[in-house]
Amino acid sequence: MSWLLAIALALAAFALAAFGLRVAPRAWTSLAAALALGLAGYALQASPSLPGAPAPPRTQGDLPGEALKSARQAFIAPGDRSRSPRLLTADAFAARGQYANAAALMGGALEQNPQDAEAWLALGNVLVEHAEGRVTEPALYAYRRASEVDPAAVGPGYFLGFGLLRQGSIAEGRTVWAQTLASTPADAAGRSLLAERLAGLDMILQQAAAAQRH
Repeated sequence: MSWLLAIALALAAFALAAFGLRVAPRAWTSLAAALALGLAGYALQASPSLPGAPAPPRTQGDLPGEALKSARQAFIAPGDRSRSPRLLTADAFAARGQYANAAALMGGALEQNPQDAEAWLALGNVLVEHAEGRVTEPALYAYRRASEVDPAAVGPGYFLGFGLLRQGSIAEGRTVWAQTLASTPADAAGRSLLAERLAGLDMILQQAAAAQRH
């Protein structure tokens, strides 16, 4: 229900801006893109299947980096998770927003084991955060290596698509999500979550396109 509510609110915001505030039609595409980016942010940190609960008070350490580990592990089966102690330490640095230090530690973990798919995925994520949400060439390389090590994994495509959405490349991000969904096994960890996110993104884009036609 939370996901449907987020979509409903996004559509309501679009309708208010387009028709209530009389935003010019030529700006509707940008408006739809902005709403899609908001849903992309919800896609990373939300858990719509969980029951509602009061949010705990924010603390000084409650930074966006704290969501990276849990979000990443939603796309990794428990038996496939990394056993590198360096990755655990790197996650702690990322939780404090120290992404450069986290990336350095993840690089050390990968020197020890270049076949560690989770470490490659984690490296891609912290490189994107270090670049303030931009998918840089090093991040793209890390996602590519994660996918090469584990071709059936959903995570690399999910986070690459999410990064593209964040930087405003809506069509490219949507394509990556769709291709990932089509190319991964039905029982792959996180695949149903990706399907839900893609459906939500498509809904807001379709509604925005329909509004633009009228």
